[in-house]
Amino acid sequence: MDFEKYVYSDGAEYDFCVLIPTWNNLPFLRNCLDSLSKHSTLKIQPIVIANEGKDGTADWLQSVQNIDYIHAKKNLGICYALNIARSLAKADYIVYSNDDMYFLPDWDVKLMQEIKQLDHHYFMLSATMIEPEETGNPCVSIANYGRDLDSFDEKKLVSSYHTHHKEDWKGSTWPPNVVHKDIWDLVGGLSIEYSPGMYSDPDFSMKLYQVGVRHFKGIGNSMVYHFGSKSTKRIRKNKGRSTFILKWGMTANYFMNKILNIGKPWFQDVQKHKLSAWDIGLRKIKRMLAALSQ
Repeated sequence: MDFEKYVYSDGAEYDFCVLIPTWNNLPFLRNCLDSLSKHSTLKIQPIVIANEGKDGTADWLQSVQNIDYIHAKKNLGICYALNIARSLAKADYIVYSNDDMYFLPDWDVKLMQEIKQLDHHYFMLSATMIEPEETGNPCVSIANYGRDLDSFDEKKLVSSYHTHHKEDWKGSTWPPNVVHKDIWDLVGGLSIEYSPGMYSDPDFSMKLYQVGVRHFKGIGNSMVYHFGSKSTKRIRKNKGRSTFILKWGMTANYFMNKILNIGKPWFQDVQKHKLSAWDIGLRKIKRMLAALSQ
């Protein structure tokens, strides 16, 4: 894997570093970075991982010379990209973002307020996404401010996003999410067996769960607008569902819905999850089917 690192950040202390993998998606990347610049209150260190960059991304990053980035000649995928980007992080708190996200005012303040209320680092927090169409994700607010940059109504979004606040919710898994750097390092970042990246998100949450994290919380008033998986529609997807079953003995859907209770209203609940005999038998069957599908 051929890549180079470029560091332009100063020696100041940062509150968050924001890891942003991108794959020939320069207009959305610039929109994402612009939103971070406009709407962040705290000290933010963006770190871009430019996969290929042949659409002008690499040249643009080189020309601005004020954003830390890694340029990979070939597409590393999400897992390798985030893991190598960790080496440039200067903040205690690591945020993972998609490049087609637009950060809204006070997103960072609301996350930090939650972090400061905790007396430990065993957490994963997510901001809440606004998306233009219904996808079945219970953690999302639905409102259409544009499905692409040509139709994007930035002014209207910034003036009315607060009307889409949600109650805090359970099951932080999806980006944008944040963990402490020590917890990131403890579990080794993302698992490369999921490259280029499908199902790496629930796997990362499961690894956190295995080391004792129970505070998986979505912050309802920390918000981003998400145009919707612009890069994942172009990749050849890995068999992440089967990989998850073989690795953990359950489906990602079971883990997120039955253990993390994703999307349900938040309240502190750290009781140990107990499996019924039916659940145990079903997990064994699914594990065998996953093995046969490989």
